[in-house]
Amino acid sequence: MIGDILSIFRGLLGNKDFIDLFKGKEAKLREFEIALIQEMQRANIHQIELNKIEASNKNLFVSGWRPFIGWVCGSALAYHFIFRDFITWIFDVAGLNVAPLPSIELGQLISILLAMLGMSGYRTYEKIKKV
Repeated sequence: MIGDILSIFRGLLGNKDFIDLFKGKEAKLREFEIALIQEMQRANIHQIELNKIEASNKNLFVSGWRPFIGWVCGSALAYHFIFRDFITWIFDVAGLNVAPLPSIELGQLISILLAMLGMSGYRTYEKIKKV
């Protein structure tokens, strides 16, 4: 994330008009870049502390949203790939003529699921490295 933000500012820092503001003051330009990095690190530290507070809260509405999203994604995938076809097959075997069961928009679901798996994979890596 910091790299993405810095790439935006590097484009700005590489701009001749911007650099002309600091003509002969390369040290000031480097100080600006360092201050920007430090401020972003402080913001990340505050977010991490907030995440710790949320995760330790006993209230399910505060600490339970991540597991809830995981269960919703898992249930939706199980429905879409297993239960929907199985239920349709049972209806066909029983000779019942019912409307097709609704399908789920998988593009959005997979995006959420992959983001969550990426975050949990990153957290697992942090735990292994004892960060």
